[in-house]
Amino acid sequence: MPDAKQGLKAAYPYYLANEAKSPNQDLEVTDKYTGKVATRVALADAAAIDAGIAACVEAAEPMARMAAYERQDVLMHCVKRFQERFEELAYALCIEAGKPIKDSRGEVSRLIDTFRIAAEESVRILGEVQPLDIAPRAKGYLGIWKRVPIGPCSFVSPFNFPLNLAAHKIAPALAVGCPFVMKPASRTPLGAIIIGEVLAETKLPKGAFSILPATRHGSDLFTTDERLKLLSFTGSPDVGWALKAKAGKKKVVLELGGNAAVVVDADADLDDAVERITFGAFYQSGQSCIGVQRIFIHESIYETLKKKLVERAGALVCGDPQNENTFIGPMIDVKEAERLENWIKEAAAAGATVLCGGKRDGAMLQATLLENVGKSTKLNCEEAFGPVATLSKFSDFEAVLDQVNDSKFGLQAGIFTRDLFKAMRAWDKLEVGGVVIGDVPSYRVDNMPYGGVKDSGLGREGVRFAMEDMTEIRNLVIRSRG
Repeated sequence: MPDAKQGLKAAYPYYLANEAKSPNQDLEVTDKYTGKVATRVALADAAAIDAGIAACVEAAEPMARMAAYERQDVLMHCVKRFQERFEELAYALCIEAGKPIKDSRGEVSRLIDTFRIAAEESVRILGEVQPLDIAPRAKGYLGIWKRVPIGPCSFVSPFNFPLNLAAHKIAPALAVGCPFVMKPASRTPLGAIIIGEVLAETKLPKGAFSILPATRHGSDLFTTDERLKLLSFTGSPDVGWALKAKAGKKKVVLELGGNAAVVVDADADLDDAVERITFGAFYQSGQSCIGVQRIFIHESIYETLKKKLVERAGALVCGDPQNENTFIGPMIDVKEAERLENWIKEAAAAGATVLCGGKRDGAMLQATLLENVGKSTKLNCEEAFGPVATLSKFSDFEAVLDQVNDSKFGLQAGIFTRDLFKAMRAWDKLEVGGVVIGDVPSYRVDNMPYGGVKDSGLGREGVRFAMEDMTEIRNLVIRSRG
């Protein structure tokens, strides 16, 4: 493999049953900033996916037999190799996703963290001894339960975090001993392919993993095949819920979208709030399911905070993601940038005021803030998934919590307050998977339980919590005749 200075290889294989295969070079991967083809990747057809699933099924028993230290060794090998290939991984991410290079390095760090956490958790998958003699009929009975691998898993990962969101599926599976097939996003397959290169260096049983880029229309087996025991999908709500409807009897974990809100109360440190909200709204060009989209500001500080946010957003450096000073790079493609530009125009036509930004050049969209956005507009109701956020004022804390809840989504929410009562009230009342106090909803650590309610998904990620989804409880009852 080349280092970062040498650039990408001309072509990459996919991984079928642990082995690199190059039957074609059909998938073009573009540099998201220039729009030019940066490399090519082998594209899997239905036959390859079927073969990957068959190999996954064959690997289920030997994977389940692996000792905890053997699973840990595999994960720690990955940690070591990702550290050695750090800049190469960051460069590939910068090119394929258009992610600014500083943020790309941050994602590689999280990839390493996620595999390290999984290595730690792999040797402490615990069960429990449970007394059963709760009634006379159960006298002399003892229960013991343990967790066992659920079996062959199917993973579908998204374009916005091609490394770490793939890691949040792969690393827990390896930690518990589940073989898997993965479909990485076809616009950003390189991160998962490089993870496959590293896994191929280990002594995993044959068939333990297949990483198979495929078109959406040619990949139904990832969802429908009854040999698979779990489907874990991260992506858009429309696609995710449609996949769940077709998944059959298998367990389904969905990590979907949101239009995350942040509340800034009157007692907040405004300069701190400005820095964190600017990060939350515009980091990674806003292409995060927990990116700040709705900003609720107490009326007593509204004008002051609005001015500071507009000034800070206007100062962000936009452009080439390979530039060390770039904060906002391109959106994933021109079509997505055009979509969001049209949403901004729709809101403005309905009476909203564009406070800054709103201009598009190809896939580049400026950091944009609006106020007086209509309740029924797409910018308020749907997931923007780009560098756009809306401002609203509030006077009553209880009422603003209702406004945050007035959404079909419920992933995370942020609350800037120094009032412990209000913090606890928000935790009790908000219909979200996570409440972040003193920060934006965009905050995530890779060992915490992460996921949403309502249209934002089912189940939780975070290594230990994903491991629970990838295992089943097997009970043992022992009768003592004495």
